Amino acid sequence: MNDFMKKKYSRRRFIKNVALTTAGLSLGPYIHLGKAHAFVPVKRSMGRLNFEATTLGLGGQASLQWTPSDEDPVKIILKALDSGINYYDTSNFYDGSQLNYGKAFRKLHLIPEQPGYNERLRRSIFLTSKTCLRFGKGGWQKQGLISATNGSGKHAADDLRRTLSQIFGDGQGGYPKGAYLDMILMHMVTSVEDMDALYEGYNHTDPKAETIGTLATLIDFRDGTNVTGLNPKEEKLVRHIGFSGHASPAVMMEMIHRDTRGVLDGMLVAMNANDRNYFNMQYNVIPVAEANNMGVIAMKVFADGAMYDKPAVWTRGAHMVNRRVGSEKLPSKKLVEYSLTTPGIHTAIIGIGHIDDDPAACQLKQNFLAAQINPSDLSVSDRREIEGLALNAKEGQTNYFQVEKQSLGAVRHLSVAQEMDDRKRMADLNWQTAYAGDEPIVRYEIWRDNMKVGQVAHKPQVSRTPFVFKEALSDTAAHHYKILTVDAVGRTAETEDALLSEI
Repeated sequence: MNDFMKKKYSRRRFIKNVALTTAGLSLGPYIHLGKAHAFVPVKRSMGRLNFEATTLGLGGQASLQWTPSDEDPVKIILKALDSGINYYDTSNFYDGSQLNYGKAFRKLHLIPEQPGYNERLRRSIFLTSKTCLRFGKGGWQKQGLISATNGSGKHAADDLRRTLSQIFGDGQGGYPKGAYLDMILMHMVTSVEDMDALYEGYNHTDPKAETIGTLATLIDFRDGTNVTGLNPKEEKLVRHIGFSGHASPAVMMEMIHRDTRGVLDGMLVAMNANDRNYFNMQYNVIPVAEANNMGVIAMKVFADGAMYDKPAVWTRGAHMVNRRVGSEKLPSKKLVEYSLTTPGIHTAIIGIGHIDDDPAACQLKQNFLAAQINPSDLSVSDRREIEGLALNAKEGQTNYFQVEKQSLGAVRHLSVAQEMDDRKRMADLNWQTAYAGDEPIVRYEIWRDNMKVGQVAHKPQVSRTPFVFKEALSDTAAHHYKILTVDAVGRTAETEDALLSEI
């Protein structure tokens, strides 16, 4: 190994990469018909989802949704399972994706109440679907509110039952007893209006209410209760509830903060090597989800193909599905590694456009090999190098789904008050977290009358409980306070002065 390679790779990583490159030529199935094989894929524990997921999950789009005439989506699912992948993604919003899972699951004997049902295999995989519906009952129309149905129904329970019917049942609404999802995500949470709808009735659920949001409804189907009046059979159809977001980390952070009951167990988030060119997820919402012990799943690793040939727009058909493995200027392996070494990420779902008997041309095999990486295997400089490579794709402007870049922000909702504590005058400051720019926040500095009087270390704000700073004062005069947000490279953003009145 030359000096450059010695600098770039540790001996441990070099040996592992050689082993995986060799494995790419002969990698066999991990579990097939109950037989164990030598290759054991890397797995990560997904927080309170209580599941160890393979670092690559099968995405429900690409050829599973928009199927080219010469591709077989069922074979893609079967190959994924045969390879040892155990996390599976789909959605009511993905055309025929759920029906393709249904066909594959029948071949795998994963249908409850059918002869040969393999319950052990079913429990070994984690199946997630999604709904874009915002209400369990009633509803309203408002600008900024996503209300896409894609033919699934009017309310959230319709989507949940539709998923179970398409994957495990007759596709017409019926599903067998014992069918369940491991998780359902409230999909594409983009705006305050989305959150208002989803959380309607969450804190005070009244079955007589005209409108009930999706979250309260899904809780009933998770717990087997009928608090909403929408689950009269008290069915347990889903084990975990989560949400997804492509666009705004600020909205997604608020989505978590509103969950005062700790219902949200998982988060699906856009994460790729161009993340820092936008209002980024990796320094904002991902640390909050991680601190809440949520399972965190990355998506858009290749920006839905926009890292390669596809325009930076939403995919609209099979002709836009990427079916080749990376490019010389931007190896797909690097992009997979970047997402999976982002702190807080447990697994990455990637849609597969093409599988092939030739390992070098097989997206599934190459992505799976690239995913055999541990969270700390890349240094910060390694990640910056990959970000540089990603600039080859449309000058880094691939993430059409993400809010535009923002600078480091000042803290929000600064409040300054005073109180007497054992005859001592105390200044009491509290605030909500600032939003990070393209570097992480490290601390907040407290300044009184243009003099620094203290600091508070930044940490992910897991709830609406604010940051707090208290200072004893020895006088009765008025004072002006401000707070400076400081990031990892020393940049600052400050609040306007806040007046503490004299007493």
